[in-house]
Amino acid sequence: MSDQRVLIREQDIQGIKQLKQLRPLMKRLHEVGCERDQAGNRTLHMDQYVMLVLLAFFNPIVTSLRGIQQASELKKVQRKLGCARASLGSLSEATQVFRSAELQAMVSEVAAQADALQGASRSSGIPQRLTAVDGTLLAKLPQITQAAWQSRRNPAGWRMHTQFEILRGTPIAIEITDGRNKGPSNEKHVLRHSLAADRCYVIDRGYEQFSLFNAIVAAQSSYVCRIRGDHHFAVETAREVLPAALKAGVIEDSVGQLGSPKSRRIKHPDHAVRLVRIRVEPHPKRGGRRRHAASQDIVLVTNLLDVPADIIAEMYRSRWQIEIFFRYFKHVLGCRHLLSEDPVGIEIQTYCGILVCLLIGLWTGKQATLRTYEMICLYMQGWADEEEVLAHVEKLKRQAS
Repeated sequence: MSDQRVLIREQDIQGIKQLKQLRPLMKRLHEVGCERDQAGNRTLHMDQYVMLVLLAFFNPIVTSLRGIQQASELKKVQRKLGCARASLGSLSEATQVFRSAELQAMVSEVAAQADALQGASRSSGIPQRLTAVDGTLLAKLPQITQAAWQSRRNPAGWRMHTQFEILRGTPIAIEITDGRNKGPSNEKHVLRHSLAADRCYVIDRGYEQFSLFNAIVAAQSSYVCRIRGDHHFAVETAREVLPAALKAGVIEDSVGQLGSPKSRRIKHPDHAVRLVRIRVEPHPKRGGRRRHAASQDIVLVTNLLDVPADIIAEMYRSRWQIEIFFRYFKHVLGCRHLLSEDPVGIEIQTYCGILVCLLIGLWTGKQATLRTYEMICLYMQGWADEEEVLAHVEKLKRQAS
């Protein structure tokens, strides 16, 4: 609650000049949600609301909806962002009026620009767009005064279902549901209803479902999924493990039928399934009760029959990038603290966070990182100049080469 009592002064808000350059991009959002405004007296439009949320991302002093409202009273903010003073009531009502779909479409266009700038999103040996899929909980910061109220309204918090293009390093689709992971909010259900063609979905054991595998193939895409090691697998063709695959830890490569033929309740894969087993080194447990794992193998299944086994292993290992994105999104951009409890408000804040990541990529030509985000914030607040930002980017390029 203390952040709401901080007096935000005009000299505390920086980087508005750079955000002003986004106003032409935001014009398409201006009339969103104005259908029911018959009197034509709306003072807060969606483009202005999004710009105020983006302002909060680059100014750490703005940490709440009340802080955004206070910043909107500053003449410099009003002049540069093209908005009038926003009342706390209108900011709270915004999530009931505005829609996130239009912002999502705009973010997709910016992602396409980033794709064109950073080069192709395919790699030799991978026939489709490599897409990691996972979900993460967006829980509020542990505030005792809100715990009882939150437990009555939404005890599980919110889940951010994300599709992340690995080779581009950018999220391409996000859907917000409640955090129960049941029914419509179940991870498998969400992915099934958002499948696209020409993608290779890299998924973990939470998405293990034979009917989902069939749906992915029917959508003209492919999958690489980690499954439990105790599944019945009838080997039809055992393949030779080549030296490159052995070096990658592959100990088995075979094609066959997945699932017990005796089970009539489960819909089995209607296509040939390839199983790739990888031997991994276990990480020693440092505390608590120490137990030996039953198996140190990672078992992957896929419908990619012609891709080398070492590439399959590398595709799954690259899935960790979506976990890095979740950490960056929540810990660096501060999105563990939600500006709104409404699903639409959470989606708008989420897409604004993604837009920040994409803009940093467009401005610097590099994937957003903690150090880059800090440098951009320092630049926008006047503590770093353009030459220092460019020197930072060049340093990142040298480290990557």
